Amino acid sequence: METMARFFRKFLLLLRREKFNRDLEEEMAFHRDQVGEDFRTAGMSAKEAAHAARRQFGNDTRLQEQSREVVAFRAESVTQDLRFALRQLRKNPGFAATAILVLALGICASVAIFAFVDAALIKPLPYENPSRLVVLFESITVGPRFHLSYLDYLDWKQRNQSFSGIDLYSPYSFMLRTPTGRQEAFGASVSAGFFRTLGVTPVLGRDFHPDADSPSAPRTVLLSYSAWQRRYGGRRDVIGQTVTLDDVPRTIIGVLPRDFHFAPAEPADFWAALDASGRCEKNRDCHNSFGIARLKDGASPSSALADIKTIAQQLGRQYPDSNRSRGALLAPLTDVIFGDIRPILLTLLAGAALLLLIATVNVASLLLVRSESRRREMAVRGALGASRARLIRQFVTEGLTLALAASALGVGAAYLTMRLIAGLIPREMMASMPYLRGLGLNDRVLLFACAISLMTGLLLSLTPALRLPFNDLHAGLSEGGRGSAGVMWRRFGANLVVVELAMAVVLLVGAGLLGKSFYRLLHVNTGIVPERLAMLSVDASGGAYAKDPQQAALGRQVIARVATLPGVESAALSSVPPLGDGDGIEVFTVVGRPELGQTYETVIRRVSSGYFATLRTELMQGRYFTEQEDTSRPPVVVINRSLAAKFFPNENALGRQVNIDGVNREIIGIVDDIQEGQLDAAPRAAMYVPFNQDPDSDFAVIVRTSQDEQSVLPLIASSIHEIDPGLATFDPVTMRERIHDSPTAYLHRSAAWLVGGFAVLALVLGVVGLYGVIAYSVSQRTREIGVRMALGAQRSSVYQLVLKEAGLLTVLGIAVGIGCAIGAAVFMSKLLFGVRSWDLPTLASVALLLGVSALVASYIPARRAASVNPVEALRAE
Repeated sequence: METMARFFRKFLLLLRREKFNRDLEEEMAFHRDQVGEDFRTAGMSAKEAAHAARRQFGNDTRLQEQSREVVAFRAESVTQDLRFALRQLRKNPGFAATAILVLALGICASVAIFAFVDAALIKPLPYENPSRLVVLFESITVGPRFHLSYLDYLDWKQRNQSFSGIDLYSPYSFMLRTPTGRQEAFGASVSAGFFRTLGVTPVLGRDFHPDADSPSAPRTVLLSYSAWQRRYGGRRDVIGQTVTLDDVPRTIIGVLPRDFHFAPAEPADFWAALDASGRCEKNRDCHNSFGIARLKDGASPSSALADIKTIAQQLGRQYPDSNRSRGALLAPLTDVIFGDIRPILLTLLAGAALLLLIATVNVASLLLVRSESRRREMAVRGALGASRARLIRQFVTEGLTLALAASALGVGAAYLTMRLIAGLIPREMMASMPYLRGLGLNDRVLLFACAISLMTGLLLSLTPALRLPFNDLHAGLSEGGRGSAGVMWRRFGANLVVVELAMAVVLLVGAGLLGKSFYRLLHVNTGIVPERLAMLSVDASGGAYAKDPQQAALGRQVIARVATLPGVESAALSSVPPLGDGDGIEVFTVVGRPELGQTYETVIRRVSSGYFATLRTELMQGRYFTEQEDTSRPPVVVINRSLAAKFFPNENALGRQVNIDGVNREIIGIVDDIQEGQLDAAPRAAMYVPFNQDPDSDFAVIVRTSQDEQSVLPLIASSIHEIDPGLATFDPVTMRERIHDSPTAYLHRSAAWLVGGFAVLALVLGVVGLYGVIAYSVSQRTREIGVRMALGAQRSSVYQLVLKEAGLLTVLGIAVGIGCAIGAAVFMSKLLFGVRSWDLPTLASVALLLGVSALVASYIPARRAASVNPVEALRAE
């Protein structure tokens, strides 16, 4: 029935059109006859009157077309234009495939990168009015963004005038007790009003009571939505159940919304109410949390910063022992979450936009070349009555058809590309970027794809349309128009090629700088030899290891057991493994300094005697620890080169004493700097205390092996469980993996690879564009070259003629590109490590690469020009 209905509608439309055409022809004939009758009455012959009437009346075809458009046959003509455009593409499959593929590459890159930009920078955070949320830090001499102490937080909360709410979060995982033993469970401890400050309400159960973090309150916990589904099967009776975290039973009181995430503490399954009765919460010197605050209406970030700085100064005067050198800092929550990746995403988006522009320019130049061959066709259609609007509409239809086909292919490829890129992100890093969970072709991404497709289609449509011979049909119909059109195209195409080459230079320089930066990052001096080095973490908190003697004894047992494993050359312990986040800042004083009581801050690690030998860290002066240096021996400490240079610049540090936690320790050795923070962080001053003198229940086991280090990790975990099955082991990793998959290395690597991919495509497109211009120029100058050779010109002079034109375009493109590239490199300077934005070797390498590629691309048409037979060239003309 549907088929019959469609057929009937088409039949009626056909009858209506035929009737309209008959009526129109009759009407036009009537008016022509009337005009002819007037001319005959004036004395003309019948034949002269008929010709005069036709001249006065105008072009029949054009009038018929205009009349059909007036009475709403425009849709039919658009359909005709579309069919004609498709026939044109089918007649030229090479051109169509090339244009669609080139455009699809540009659209794919732009849409895929925009999807990441949308997920990270455009999609609103799942909080109430997130622009009013700020993160609070305490600033110290080591750096501006460090932890708050619980007691400082209480004073900030009580004394501030700028925030409607201040709360704490401690982004540290728990040890979950299960029937099979203790295991790591991701989560965070938060103050009672944390979720109210964010404006988040549980979807099941309730939020914390206002006093949930008080010492006497029952211990409670909220589940993330994913943990509820994964661990408890989404059962609603989970409310009221008990879970044991860090040996503390907690009651589950609620489930957070599906779309909730808080990147600074992710990944997090359990959100526990902070326990104010803990040892750290009672000590103003213990800093283990960050603040989250909501600005009051009318309060600005600058006024709020001044407010908390004033409070920090008051606390410094009130508690000089702990707060003398502590300041305050706040940053918008969006900056804390996206600060590291925002410049990378914007750089990648700019690179993708340049690639799309190059692709569009290339296809536009192809259309311009093609439009030259269609000048006669357009002139004929115009002479037969096609209006200027109709001809332009034909080009618009063809351009939009190309853009639509390329967009469909590009958007599909973009979806696969974004899935591929997301899949390459290390699992741990992906878990810390929860905002990427919604990555995909959502409404905003599709709208962006439609916008760039429309703009691309219009550019492709208008470029050849502007070259139509509207003003001089005879020039379009004659062969003589060919030469002037060729000259115009050569000039215009040359300008396009200069733009393409300049953009290719920008991308190539950007890729070179990022690649060099990534290489420098991976080869930065970390103070250790990462090959054949592996580690895993151990948690022995609570139970039998609550006191220092038991913890020290456990450390000796672990080292003794692990050192006997096959393939293990040496083993060591550290309270915090190297190449981490740089936490573990503590205060110390230099004994005997004139400024008595002056406190300093530095990184402090508790390490076993074999730590430096296992890492193969160079000893600069003095000696390492010995296994016998325990609590029965005088307290000692080893410092690194940076600390010696900073605090003992003009004296020998060996033999001097520093006070840490009230204990005077003698400096017995100075070692080379070990990278205690991320790879791109500057070396920090650090101290190392013997593990046997100041043990810890949480530590990392580090081993150097004589075989594949990955194969040793399961043996290490098994041997530790043989000592005590209740010990929790987690985060097994090789040192090379720790370096390779670190957040800093991944971000630099991703930026280098993606911009490098854009740059390669831009280089190919730019060189192809140059080849097209030179080849077209040669084809237009065939007669000229034939005449030159007929008059005695040598082949070398023809080579020189062609290569000179190509060389000029290449030099201009490189010169403009180098200038733009330096400016772009300054913009992306935050992404560079150990490389200057005007790195001369990179600039020279890019110029050489592009110059050689352009020379190769130009040699082919130059060789063709030099092979021209003068007789055949002149005969063809």
